[in-house]
Amino acid sequence: MSRSSNPIPGNAARSRAYDDFLRACPDYASTAILDALRASDYRRLDDQEHVYLDYTGGSLYAGSQVRAHAALLDAEVLGNPHSASLTSSATTALVEQSRRAVLAWFNAGTDYTAVFTQNATAALKLVGESYPFRSGGHYLLTFDNHNSVNGIREFAIARGATVTYAPLTTPELRVDRRRMSALLGGAAGSSEPRLFAFPAQSNFSGVRHPLDLVEEAHADGWDVLLDAAAFVPSNRLDLGRVQPDFLCVSFYKMFGYPTGVGCLLVRRRALEKLRRPWFAGGTVNFATVQARRHILAPGEAGFEDGTLDYLAIPAVEIGLRHLAAVGMETIQTRVRCLTDWLLAELVALRHGNGRHMARIYGPVTTSDRGGTVTMNLYDPDGHLLDYRRVEQLATERRISLRTGCFCNPGAGEAAEGLSEEDIAAALEQSPEMTLPRFLHAVTHRGGKSAGAIRVSLGIASNFADVYRFVQFVTELRDQARLALGEVTFDIETCRVIRDGS
Repeated sequence: MSRSSNPIPGNAARSRAYDDFLRACPDYASTAILDALRASDYRRLDDQEHVYLDYTGGSLYAGSQVRAHAALLDAEVLGNPHSASLTSSATTALVEQSRRAVLAWFNAGTDYTAVFTQNATAALKLVGESYPFRSGGHYLLTFDNHNSVNGIREFAIARGATVTYAPLTTPELRVDRRRMSALLGGAAGSSEPRLFAFPAQSNFSGVRHPLDLVEEAHADGWDVLLDAAAFVPSNRLDLGRVQPDFLCVSFYKMFGYPTGVGCLLVRRRALEKLRRPWFAGGTVNFATVQARRHILAPGEAGFEDGTLDYLAIPAVEIGLRHLAAVGMETIQTRVRCLTDWLLAELVALRHGNGRHMARIYGPVTTSDRGGTVTMNLYDPDGHLLDYRRVEQLATERRISLRTGCFCNPGAGEAAEGLSEEDIAAALEQSPEMTLPRFLHAVTHRGGKSAGAIRVSLGIASNFADVYRFVQFVTELRDQARLALGEVTFDIETCRVIRDGS
């Protein structure tokens, strides 16, 4: 008997819960193709009794993707593309075939070009280092952004541009539209370069920010950078309808394989604004040492530094075909149904004394949100449970999730109500600040957390996965041994209490 066919403790209860779930979410039945896919392409999950809940960190690859890529490599003779040889020409053809597939997937038409990068972070760095920031210019971004977007501010500041963060509403952690509109419109009429950046979907809260912000920003004269890394694994982004100037993605977040390949999709008119601060192999048509001159290659070639990962890039088209065969609408429906059930169950969990166990950061319904659920857990007295210990316990039960701040400090600060004074005071406590020291200082100074627990769903998720996670959290009911000090949070009033006062 295989491990996957062994009876699971509580199986009868899970069956009853599944029946209730289907009645509440009848659309889930239309996603049955994903159950067959899990049994074939992702069977290692059930063979190992592994619950994978980190799709925002990285999607899982299908076995068929790897086999198709291996077969292609086994059949071809491929070499460095920077030549006109047989092997170079064959490689170039495959790379360009994948480029066309990416542009077609996003319905980019002829308005965009695709620049292959190492990942979404590398794509963002290309924009940051090449955008014409200068004195009088402006970089506007939301509190809710990945650090790779936050990091662009260093390029802006170094060149004298103003940097402004747009706030979020609490507790749902959505863009404050009134304040955002004022910030976008406040620079109207300026001819200086202005760049606005935001994520299509938060990697912290799962919130889907309104894509009509792109059109609003354009109307006020801004260039727009859209981080779609967390959005596109379960949503189709149509560049024929939503037209940011810059769009970044990481393909491993979409379909798991290959890693090490991302993409920057750029409107051609925006590409003309970028000025690279250096040149490298592969980016120039001509360079001379004695005259100290160079001529950058036109279009996307001028931004693809060195030698591309030319053996991995053909796997991108294979991954896109895999998603197309499944159907993005099917993935979206499954993720929505599972997320809806998970949120409802977590919100309903209470200790024996009636206190809530979980505090959800962001929306507690599936309206305008994706399959990323971030939370903290509390003991019966309202003391914060150590999320690092929670992760250890989850690992013992073969549940893979993620804890920390998820490279999105702004959303975490907004969620916990951390002020600039809180952060400054914590940083001043040690000249050699580390993340663990910072987390400890923040927690014990103001009774606030600088980290959380994140679970996220994707293509191979099923009901058994979310059920096992809820059962795991339920095991912590009425337990206090994981509490962090005397920090108390009253979930009913969203108020921090210290020492029970």
